[in-house]
Amino acid sequence: MGSSVKVDFEVGNDGIAIITMCNPPVNALAIPIIMGLKDRFQEAAKRNDVKAVVLTGKGGRFSGGFDISVMQKVHQTGDATILPDVSVELLVNLIEDSKKPVVAAVQGLALGGGLELALGCHARVAAPGSQLGLPELSLGIIPGFGGTQRLPRVVGLPKAIDMMLTSKPIKSEEGKKLGLIDAIVSPEELLRVSRLWALEIGEGRKPWTRTLHRTDKIGTLSEAREVLKTARQHVKKTAPHLPQQQACLDVVEHGIVHGGYSGVLREAEVFKQLVLSDTAKGLIHVFFSQRAITKVPGVTDVGLKPRNLKKVAVIGGGLMGSGIATALILSNIRVILKEVNSQYLEKGIKTVEGNVRALVTRGKLAKNKADGALLLLKGVLDYSEFKDVDMVIEAVIENVNLKQTIFSDLEKICPPRCILATNTSTIDLNIIGAKTRSHDRIVGAHFFSPAHIMPLLEIVRTEKTSAQVILDLMTVGKIINKSPVVVGNCTGFAVNRTFFPYAQGGHLLVNLGVDVFRIDSLIRSFGLPMGPFQLQDLAGYGVAVAVAKEFEGSFRGRTFKSPLLDLMIKSGRNGKNNGKGYYIYEKGSKPKPDLSIQPIIEESRRIANIMPGGKPISVTDQEIVEMILFPIVNEACRVLDEGVVIRASDLDIATVLGMSFPNYRGGIVFWADLVGAKHVYNSLKKWSELYGNFYKPSRYLEERAIQGIPLSAPASAAPRAKARL
Repeated sequence: MGSSVKVDFEVGNDGIAIITMCNPPVNALAIPIIMGLKDRFQEAAKRNDVKAVVLTGKGGRFSGGFDISVMQKVHQTGDATILPDVSVELLVNLIEDSKKPVVAAVQGLALGGGLELALGCHARVAAPGSQLGLPELSLGIIPGFGGTQRLPRVVGLPKAIDMMLTSKPIKSEEGKKLGLIDAIVSPEELLRVSRLWALEIGEGRKPWTRTLHRTDKIGTLSEAREVLKTARQHVKKTAPHLPQQQACLDVVEHGIVHGGYSGVLREAEVFKQLVLSDTAKGLIHVFFSQRAITKVPGVTDVGLKPRNLKKVAVIGGGLMGSGIATALILSNIRVILKEVNSQYLEKGIKTVEGNVRALVTRGKLAKNKADGALLLLKGVLDYSEFKDVDMVIEAVIENVNLKQTIFSDLEKICPPRCILATNTSTIDLNIIGAKTRSHDRIVGAHFFSPAHIMPLLEIVRTEKTSAQVILDLMTVGKIINKSPVVVGNCTGFAVNRTFFPYAQGGHLLVNLGVDVFRIDSLIRSFGLPMGPFQLQDLAGYGVAVAVAKEFEGSFRGRTFKSPLLDLMIKSGRNGKNNGKGYYIYEKGSKPKPDLSIQPIIEESRRIANIMPGGKPISVTDQEIVEMILFPIVNEACRVLDEGVVIRASDLDIATVLGMSFPNYRGGIVFWADLVGAKHVYNSLKKWSELYGNFYKPSRYLEERAIQGIPLSAPASAAPRAKARL
């Protein structure tokens, strides 16, 4: 904490004390700020020359809320006593019940604890466009400085519940309509008007409102209960895994039934319980993991400046190529899209147009922005436009010879500083660049499908990729709203490799006699958007077969070859592509389990012949989830052991963003540590003895389980691991 973290106090000739929170960039309520606020409000109460107080934030921002790193510290130590009492000591006793009027002068943002501070004041004056919100639930907790009690009393119950459950902020203009803001004035006038307002409250010319005591916006008890009941049913349906949602409604209800002060006490109690919940640990871990990916040793800490990439060529206008082109033009980067013939090119351009129009239809993009974006796209059939591109992203089919030819052509045609990127999802980059002398500028830019929507970008580096190239690609990733994670070069890279046992584990279980749809539905209720079989339907079986072949070659001795996929293809099925897979796909309706695949499954079980004694195994729901997910944890251990990712948290955020692993479970490694390495290891060991090497625990998992070291702990002395990056 630098000396820039402080709370200023200055009394004017008008007898107004201006209390200013200073903790750049967003004046987060770190513990020194909270202590400082208590001191300053006590000082204001004591001093005879102070008639009233204006509370504000430095640098055009009120406050972004409680300092989340304090919660992280609570999670690391398990000690919640370091959380200061803010709600009663500061908000009720020193601000709301102060004998002198307090006005909040809000600008920029008042979020979370910041808005709660403003709610404790007797009036709120704001600059235009300020963001106001209580986003705590998105971190697994609830507002803890009185927000669950004061917000409903100011804006009414339905709006308050909506703001808390969605975590979405509103602008001060809407706040004024709702009664959350008393006046909107220009930033230049903000302090002058706020001082005047405070004096007028003191002189009885403006209302002196103690929000916690208001009931006018709450309605009758039965009306309130009706609103809460509807909200509870909605939460039960949409967020069964998120305890903070129901807890928030409970605390709101408590305050309505027992009064605001009782509600404040209950809120503080529940807040402390939730801070230590697995959900809060997971969501706060994801929050910090997302920030950590921007730090790449040897790339972001060596004083390099990113170059400005204005023109990018994309080779291949298929599903991935067109998605990548869409993402680029939407962020104002010119794109040259190359295809082999005009028919394919036209199809690619149509796909990009369709992607962009769909965003307009869904209200995510303004029509004029869409038109502007499409002007940045140019389709070509040869390389003549490549003479001045800053980067090329190759997105053709997974064919080694084709890719090698393309890269040796690019080396001849593109400028010498042009970045040569490939969107391959499985092929080793050194093989792709084998016929070139440009290894320092060859890099993987692995997008996830659909590329203009999925947020993850894996940046794959070889031993030879230059730091400048990685930094440039990280920068482009950020510009196009992706989260770039830098990974090492191996089959499947970080995410697809870690998740290779997902489909295979599903197939192994089916051949052991477990029902396909039981597996999918249990994995969905764990929190993944779709189980392994529905995912296979979505990708198409051609992809599944090709990928399985790739993994079989690279991960010898730990793969499972299932007869089922070939049998499905023989029976004329290809998943969602032709409407027939494990599920039936009809336009306008949800995928329905296709029970007519039963004979195909029987046939597969007969060929695989792995059921012990020829009988289906009997397993609990929990065992099924673990038999699918623990092999993924096991592969994650190998990825960590080989140094494919810089930190365990990088793999966590990559699985959340790339595979939609539930964010409230913190990512694959974080979740495994919550479950405990010992339990994962013992389970895999048992299954490997029963059902073979697919389940065999990795050395890393075994060592950590036996020594009781978390899987996420950095390797203390693993020089061989660094060789990958």
